[in-house]
Amino acid sequence: MSAEGGTKAVVAALAANLAIAATKFGAWLLTGASSMLAEAIHSVADSGNQVLLLVGGKKAKRAATPEHPFGFGRERYIFAFLVSIVLFSIGGVFALYEAYHKYEEIQAGHGNELLDSRWWWVPLAVLGAAIVAEGLSFRTAILEANKSRGKQSLSRYIKSAKAPELPVILLEDFAALIGLVFALFGVGLTLITQNGIFDVIGTALIGLLLVAVAVTLAWETKSLLLGEAASTDAVRRIEDALRRTEGVSGVIHMKTLHLGPEEILVAAKIGVRASASAGQVAETIDAAERNIRAAEPMVTSLYLEPDIYRADYVPDPRPEAPAPAGH
Repeated sequence: MSAEGGTKAVVAALAANLAIAATKFGAWLLTGASSMLAEAIHSVADSGNQVLLLVGGKKAKRAATPEHPFGFGRERYIFAFLVSIVLFSIGGVFALYEAYHKYEEIQAGHGNELLDSRWWWVPLAVLGAAIVAEGLSFRTAILEANKSRGKQSLSRYIKSAKAPELPVILLEDFAALIGLVFALFGVGLTLITQNGIFDVIGTALIGLLLVAVAVTLAWETKSLLLGEAASTDAVRRIEDALRRTEGVSGVIHMKTLHLGPEEILVAAKIGVRASASAGQVAETIDAAERNIRAAEPMVTSLYLEPDIYRADYVPDPRPEAPAPAGH
C-alpha cells in the first residue's frame, strides 16, 4: 500500500469525524442523551487518532541520522499504537463511565432528559446523517485497501498489512458504524418505550465495542513494533533475484525485517564457488544487490555475506548466549 493511499483515507476520516463530532455534541446538549455524548467523545477520539496518524507519517519521512542509522520508518507504528491507547482510554472507558453514571441517575429516580426534551427527534436525525458520512469514509478506506490487498479478505488484510494507516482507519470506521447503530438502538428504544435504560445499554455497548477495537489495534501494532519479516511474496522475489544472479550457487540463509511500512532490511548468506577470486566474489555481490533492488524496491538496507555453498547447511536460529559473568 502506498503512503499516499493511506493518507487519503486518513484525511477523509478526519474530515468526516470533525463534522460528525460537532453535530453529536449539539444533539447531546439539546437532549442529554448519554448515547449521543458517548458517540461525540468517540468522534473526538477518532479525530485525534487521525491527527496522530498524519503526524506519525510526517515524522517517519525524516532522514537517517548517526543515532538512528536505519531512519524513522517505525514512527508510523508508534503513532498507530498511540491510537489504540487513545481509543481505549478516551473513547471506550469514557463511554463505559457515562453508561454507569446514567444508570446511577436512573436508579436514583432522576428524570430522563431525552424523554423530557422537545428536541427528541434531533439525535435520530444526527445519527442518520452520521451513518451516511461514516459510510462514505468507510467506502473510501475500502477502495484504497482494495488497491493493495489483492484476494485477501479485509480481516486478513488488517492482520498482514505492514502499513498501519489503512488497517487503523478500516477498524475505526467499522467501529464507528457499529457504534452508531448501538446509539440508534439506545435512543430509538428509549423514545419508543419511554424507558431510559435502553440509552444506558446503547452507551455501554459503544464502550465495550471501542475497548475491543482498541485491544485489537494494540495487539496488531505490537507485532509491527517488535519487527515483522517481509511478506511471503517479497521474500520469494528476493530469493529469485539471488538465484538468477551469475556466480551465486544458492541462498544459504536469509532474514528480512520491516524497518518501516515501505522499508525492508535484508541480511543473507549466499553461496559462491570455492574457486572464485576476491574480485569475482565482489562482482557477484554487486550484481546480486542490483537484482534484489530491482525485484523488490522496498529493500533499503542490504547486507550479503559470501560463503562456500553447502546444500546441508542448517543455520542455528537461536541467538548466541552471553558468557557467564567472570568468564
